[in-house]
Amino acid sequence: MICFTRRGLFASLLTLSTFAIALPAAADLDKIRTTGKLSVAVYDDFQPWSGKRGGIDQELADAIAKKLGLTLSLIPFPAGEDVSDDLRNMVWKGHYLGFGPADLLMHMPVDRNVMQRNDQVEIFAPYYRDTVQLARNLKAIPDLDGIASLEGKKIGAEKVSISAMVLLGESSLRESVSIYPSGLEAVDKLKAGEVDAVVATRAEIESVLRGDPAFEVTDAPFPRLPRKGWVIGMSVKKDNIELAQAVQKAVNELFESGEMATLFARHGVRSVKP
Repeated sequence: MICFTRRGLFASLLTLSTFAIALPAAADLDKIRTTGKLSVAVYDDFQPWSGKRGGIDQELADAIAKKLGLTLSLIPFPAGEDVSDDLRNMVWKGHYLGFGPADLLMHMPVDRNVMQRNDQVEIFAPYYRDTVQLARNLKAIPDLDGIASLEGKKIGAEKVSISAMVLLGESSLRESVSIYPSGLEAVDKLKAGEVDAVVATRAEIESVLRGDPAFEVTDAPFPRLPRKGWVIGMSVKKDNIELAQAVQKAVNELFESGEMATLFARHGVRSVKP
């Protein structure tokens, strides 16, 4: 069963290149312009996307705000139990701790099921396609011929993630798996030589290894993984139509100008347009 949490955005995916809106535009963008600020919600500890050290989502939010002639006002928030909690807390209702909702929420799965379950919001503007991949130390595992090549090797993964689930589901690998608080920490352990391989997201792996030739990154050889990965987009309240149109236009321009690729590259991650 697929679970949509902050670190588990996996499902049957919608590939969207544009965002067409049939509903009449509301005055939401005019109201935002009077404040001069675009409030954007980002997860508070979600590297390489957002956190105290900055991240891709934070830079992208700033780039969008600038395209709209606004100043960015970030609202970091802790992830809820699932994506529906985050959409309620940060898009259409407000957090029970007293902050939010924001004008825009970053890093939402562009998924039909999530959209149907959350009809108070609009999920749109896909800007990345992530996948689960395998990174390995070439000295420890010079050749990869399926799961058998990983047997007897030390393998890292993030707790409560699809990566850990598929690894622990393989009886021949179960005893070799080390679980870490985050995918980034698992990749750090790989780079430090403490594990031989890691199963994590493409963005997590690339942001740490940054093309280091001592490691090779490939598709993870587990049939239960979503081969096409999952698409990441943004969300606004359902009736904030004018804002959604403006944000979509800004995202399109960032792709067309090459700014999106440059932004991702600053974090060591290759931009993958959905």
